[in-house]
Amino acid sequence: TQMKELVVQNYNHPSIVVWGLSNEITMHGDSDEDLRENHVILNDLVHEMDKTRLTTMACVSMCSMDDPYVQIPDTVSYNHYFGWYGGDTSQNGPWFDEFHAKYPNIPIGCSEYGCEALNWHTSDPQQGDYTEEYQAYYHEELIKQFFTRKYMWATHVWNMFDFGADSRNEGGENGQNHKGLMTFDRKYKKDSFYAYKAWLSDDPFVHICGKRYVDRVEETTKVTVYSNQPEVELFANGVSLGKQTSPEHFFYFEVPNTGETNLVAIAGECRDESFLRKVEVFNEEYRLKEKGAILNWFDVVAPEGYYSLNSKIEDIVKSEEGARVFSEIMAPAVGGIMGGKSEQTDMGPMMKMLGSFTVLRLTSLLGACNVTLTKEQLLEMNAKLNEVAVVQ
Repeated sequence: TQMKELVVQNYNHPSIVVWGLSNEITMHGDSDEDLRENHVILNDLVHEMDKTRLTTMACVSMCSMDDPYVQIPDTVSYNHYFGWYGGDTSQNGPWFDEFHAKYPNIPIGCSEYGCEALNWHTSDPQQGDYTEEYQAYYHEELIKQFFTRKYMWATHVWNMFDFGADSRNEGGENGQNHKGLMTFDRKYKKDSFYAYKAWLSDDPFVHICGKRYVDRVEETTKVTVYSNQPEVELFANGVSLGKQTSPEHFFYFEVPNTGETNLVAIAGECRDESFLRKVEVFNEEYRLKEKGAILNWFDVVAPEGYYSLNSKIEDIVKSEEGARVFSEIMAPAVGGIMGGKSEQTDMGPMMKMLGSFTVLRLTSLLGACNVTLTKEQLLEMNAKLNEVAVVQ
């Protein structure tokens, strides 16, 4: 009934390119016979109602590319967050290469990718830090990988704008998903917005990244510039730091950081300005502190050479004892989300998706699913992890 209503209501809409059969319904892994049969029925129904358009669906990372379910629609896309919810950014392009090599006749695309950024900043961006700098890095990498793979039928950034999401509790501002290239109020374009403008717009421009990241402690700091012009020159207090060319539209400059520095980027007739200030101590206003969090990363005891709540899950499970400690507390909690399976919960699919999370970041995410671990439980887990040596 829903499929029929979707087609009838939107049949004449000029923006409809393909009809979507489903989204992320294989979150727990492979599909089953009933699910596949249902999709065959939906696929046939759509083709009966509309002879002119193709069908598609959005799978999620945990769904095997070899599942017969993937081959039902005319086209298929995957929601991948390698570099945010799992793995790292370098995995995105090769995954699609593998799919295309196996199934060259199935049009493959990316229906969701992105990462969250608020007004947090760092000169050492890391996955999961919610900084504007990591989001910019992430999209630079994804742009370079996706735009060079011409066989992909479509790619979709998630999302253009930050948007309301009542149950979310991430990044220090609850109730929103912050994967947007622009803020919720549409007033601020994050640096990642300009990365896409450099690739997609013919309107000449130049943009200096990191304008909200003024106070910096390092002696030499990296400054990134985006432009769709062939050459960019950067000036620091009137002194040229050189000209650069970049076929990828991303320009990276090493800037001496002393006193106060006025930056000016010139690209053809375009100009942009920014400002830096040398400080001796990192400005804590730039660092994420979760509101209402039971623990923050800097509160956690993390002895060198041993695991802690600040360790990545994929590293912890390399150790048999570390995996046991983690599963002992986390499997019942995750089981509550995955149908109340408790100790029977298979952590495998979850590890593939969330392995690059620290334990502390995962517990914050679980809060959005109404799964709360007490301070005592977290400290107990941390104490046990502190006794397990890191596996090299």
